[in-house]
Amino acid sequence: MIEPLLVTLLPLGFLILLFGSGAVLRRKNVDMDGAPPINKVIFLSSKYLILLIWAAMVAHSWGRDLSLFAVPDSSRWIALCLWCSGFILLFSGRLGLGDSFRIGSAKERTNLTVGGLFRFSRNPMYLGMFTTLLAAVLYTLNPLLLAGVTYVIVVHHKIVLAEEQHLRGVFGEQYTQYCSRVRRYL
Repeated sequence: MIEPLLVTLLPLGFLILLFGSGAVLRRKNVDMDGAPPINKVIFLSSKYLILLIWAAMVAHSWGRDLSLFAVPDSSRWIALCLWCSGFILLFSGRLGLGDSFRIGSAKERTNLTVGGLFRFSRNPMYLGMFTTLLAAVLYTLNPLLLAGVTYVIVVHHKIVLAEEQHLRGVFGEQYTQYCSRVRRYL
């Protein structure tokens, strides 16, 4: 009973944080919805696919068998560790960005966040999200989820590259120096 609760509460808690902080930002007259840095349909489809993949992991944890193969205990435990680690990165990254968080490229000037997890990775939230998606694949061993995860990672890498262009334009030399000190993912 603990395992399905853990698997369920982490994404649920993150979504509550995400939408709750969005409501707080809107009250401060801050638009959390940035401009999609790539084609809007591809951008949104990958965001919604993340939710479906997370939902598949949750459903599988509650006994809805999505596996086409027997999942070894070692794979399940590695997946659970990755799931928790990924959500720790997501929560920490979101909280670390504060009012500078946007879904997409900011429409107005924000602060360049270089402290906390951002001292080690320019994209700890994307890294966390990739980790949770990998966890879902290992947990279910479902090839359809693997295909979906591959799509999401490819699209989000393109998003990261487009966001880097945007940040270079906004922060100039400050961002270039940051990029020379801190790696994109790890």
